[in-house]
Amino acid sequence: MSTIDAASKSGTPSDELYDAVRIIDRNARHVYPDESSKEELWKRAYGSWKLVLATGGGNSKTFKPVPIFAFAMLDEKNFGNGVGINENTILLSLLGPHELITKRRMMMINIDDVFLASRRVTDNVPNFIGDGMGLGKRPIDYKKSGSRAPAFVFIAASETSLMAKGGSGGIAIWTRLEKDIRPAAYNSS
Repeated sequence: MSTIDAASKSGTPSDELYDAVRIIDRNARHVYPDESSKEELWKRAYGSWKLVLATGGGNSKTFKPVPIFAFAMLDEKNFGNGVGINENTILLSLLGPHELITKRRMMMINIDDVFLASRRVTDNVPNFIGDGMGLGKRPIDYKKSGSRAPAFVFIAASETSLMAKGGSGGIAIWTRLEKDIRPAAYNSS
């Protein structure tokens, strides 16, 4: 985990980074052998995070620095993410209740609200945009339409770093933000 923590702090991938992540991912059943170890993973993942490195989708094995300020936020009830200039100035953010599937270390993402500059604008989002982003949809809605709900599988979390794999197979590494992103993103705490 030290290789991953160092990369998340610096924002610079090392030559060993992909292999370090894959070792944890491949050995997840040993790293998280029971429900309580997976619950601890969720608790470590709670907080505000800045996306620093990602492989992109598919079979890419190369981590690249993320050139914009992108964040994720996870608490006991909600998952949120978005983009901004920095952690004090958030331009666009999404928020909704998550569904944690502890057995699989998976978080299903639900989007209920859209914010521009920390102001809720959900009711003003045109239907074609809301439909495209899955606004108000739940996993059962995706299943009925024959598509897959947006989700992440958590690989690991420490006090410094959070790693997850998306539906396209891409791996993302976040670094923990020192302050709560919710006031800047959602005008709340």
